[in-house]
Amino acid sequence: MIRLRKPLEYYHQKYGSYSWALHKLYLLMEKQHNRGQEGAGLGVVKLHAVPGYEYIFRERALGPNAISEIFTNIGEKLEKENINSLSPEVAESYTPFLGEIYMGHLRYSTTGKSGISYVHPFLRRNNWRSRNLLMCGNFNMTNVDDIFKDIVGTGQHPRFFSDTIVLLEQIGAELDKENHRQYRKFRDVLPNPALNEAIESNMDMEAVLKASAPTWDGGFVICGATGSGEMFALRDSGGIRPAYYYCDDEVIVVASERPVIQTVFNVRRIQVDELKPGSAIIVDRAGNFKVSDILGEKKNEKCSFERIYFSRGSDADIYRERKELGRQLVPDIMKAIDNDLENSVFSFIPNTAEVAFIGMMDGLEKELNREKTDKILELSASGLLDSDKIKEIISQKLRIEKVAIKDIKLRTFIAEGSSRNDLAAHVYDVTYGIINNDKDNLVVIDDSIVRGTTLKQSILSMLDRLHPKRIVIVSSSPQVRYPDWYGIDMSRMTEFIAFRAAVELLKDRGEEKLLDDVYHACRKQLILPPEEQINEVKRIYAQFTDEEISDKIAQMLKPEGTKAEVKLVYQTLDGLHRAIPNHCGDWYFSGDYPTPGGVRMVNRAYVNFYEGNPMKR
Repeated sequence: MIRLRKPLEYYHQKYGSYSWALHKLYLLMEKQHNRGQEGAGLGVVKLHAVPGYEYIFRERALGPNAISEIFTNIGEKLEKENINSLSPEVAESYTPFLGEIYMGHLRYSTTGKSGISYVHPFLRRNNWRSRNLLMCGNFNMTNVDDIFKDIVGTGQHPRFFSDTIVLLEQIGAELDKENHRQYRKFRDVLPNPALNEAIESNMDMEAVLKASAPTWDGGFVICGATGSGEMFALRDSGGIRPAYYYCDDEVIVVASERPVIQTVFNVRRIQVDELKPGSAIIVDRAGNFKVSDILGEKKNEKCSFERIYFSRGSDADIYRERKELGRQLVPDIMKAIDNDLENSVFSFIPNTAEVAFIGMMDGLEKELNREKTDKILELSASGLLDSDKIKEIISQKLRIEKVAIKDIKLRTFIAEGSSRNDLAAHVYDVTYGIINNDKDNLVVIDDSIVRGTTLKQSILSMLDRLHPKRIVIVSSSPQVRYPDWYGIDMSRMTEFIAFRAAVELLKDRGEEKLLDDVYHACRKQLILPPEEQINEVKRIYAQFTDEEISDKIAQMLKPEGTKAEVKLVYQTLDGLHRAIPNHCGDWYFSGDYPTPGGVRMVNRAYVNFYEGNPMKR
C-alpha cells in the first residue's frame, strides 16, 4: 500500500508526473511477483473527487501476466486523459486512478478457489464515503466458519463464502457502527454538510479493528482503506505473516517484504521498520499515522518457511539465514558421502536453492581444509612431508558443477498421462562429462522437498543419466510433515511425502493399527473446544527416527530403472532454529501450531485423510 502525504501537484512538480505513486506501486508489485502468480489487483482511493464522480477505482486480472495487464489497462485510460497537461484541480477531482491511497495485491490461492471474484482487493460499497471499504490481505483463517456464523447472526447476508468476504463484511459492520457513533456524537451540534465532514474526520479505525480482530484465528496481514481516506494494515499477534513499512514526509508505504521497499524508494534497510506483531499501522484522513497495539504481541511464531522458501533472498537477514541453513547440513552430508569429498560433485536445483548452496559449500570448504591440515600434520609427524606433497594437498578443491539447466521451451501442460510424465522427465537438461561413471557421489541441494513429485518424475531420472554411484538430494528445510492453514497452500495430509513415508513404514512393520487409533483419537479431540485439543498426528511420526523416514522417502521417490543409489538428507529442527533464530514458527515440521485453530485443523485433516475426504474442511 502507498499513502501520499502531499497534494498530487507536489509529485507532478517534483517528479514530473501525477502518476508517480502508480509507477511506484507497479514496481512494488513486480518485485513481489514471487508471492503470487495466479492473479493481481489494484485499488485507488481519491480523496478530492466531487459528488457525481467516482472516488474508488479498482482493476483486477487473472493469470501470470496480470500485473502487466492491469497497468496497461490503467495506462490506456490515463493516456486518454492526457494527464501531463491536466490542471491540479482536474487531476485531484476527476481523473481516474489518480488518488492519495493505492493498494496492490498478488494472489496466491490457499483455498483452491479461483476466478476473478476471488482476486483482491475486495470492495464494500456504500453511498457514504466513510462506509466504503477496500480490503486485501496475506492471510488464511482457521475459524472462518465461526466468524461467518457470527456475522450471519447479526442479520448480514454475505454473497460469497470465503475468508476474505467474511472479514470484509465483519470489518464493514464495525465500520458502520463507528459511523453511527460519530453521527450520534455530532448530530446535535453540527448541520449537514459539516456533520458529514466531522464524521469523516474523526473515524476511529483503531476502535474498528479492536472490535473485529480478536475473533480471528489465523496468520494474517489485513490491509484496508475507506472511501473517506483512512488506511490500515494489521498483523497477527504471533507475527506469522510478514509486514514492513516506511514513512517520510511524502509517502507511507507498507509491503510484505523489506527489500522491495528499499529498492523501489531507494532507502536504507534501517529506515524500513517491521510492523510489530499484533499491531496496526493506521493512517487518518489527513495523512497522519500511528502504530497501535490492537491484539497484543504473543509468543514469536514468525513463519520460518517464509524465510526458507517464500521471501526474496535479497533481504540481508534472509540471505544470511539461507547460507546458514546450508552450513548446518554439512555433518549429515559428510555422512551421506562416507566423508569422500574427493569423489563428490556438488550442485543445486532450482535457482532458489543457490544461497543455501553457497552456505553448504562454505561449510564443506572448512571440512576440506580440516582434512588438508590433518594430512599435512600426519605427514610431518612421519617425516614424509616435502614440497610436492604440500602442493598436492593444497591443490585439492571441492568439485562444484552446474549439473542441470531448465529447458523453459518445454510445456508439459499440453500433454496428458504418460506423455506428460515423459515430458516432465526432460524439463531439465544435464551437463554431461562432469561425473566419473559409477564412482562419484552427486550431491544436489534443494530449498525444500514437500511432495516429491518433481524429484520422482524428473530430477532423479535426469541425474541418473550422468551415471553417478550415488545421488544425494539435500533439503535446506526439515521434513514437511504437517499441513498449514495460515497462508501457504499445504493443507492436506497426503500432499506430504514425509507423511506418506511414515504410513508406509507402519505398514512395513505390520503396525497399521496405529492409523486406526490416531483416527479415533482425532475424532475425540474434535469434540473438544479448539483450545483444549492436542495434535494426535504426532503419534505417527514418534515411531520413527528422522533418518528412517528420510530413507523411506528415498525408496519411494526412486524411479524404476534408476541405477544409482539414492539418499536424502533433510535439515534438522535444531539446525533450522540455529540458522533462523528469530523466526520460531516451525509447525510445518514440528506440529506445534501457533493457534488453537491450527491444532483443530490438523486433527480434522487426519480424519479427512482416513475417511477419504481430503478436500473437506
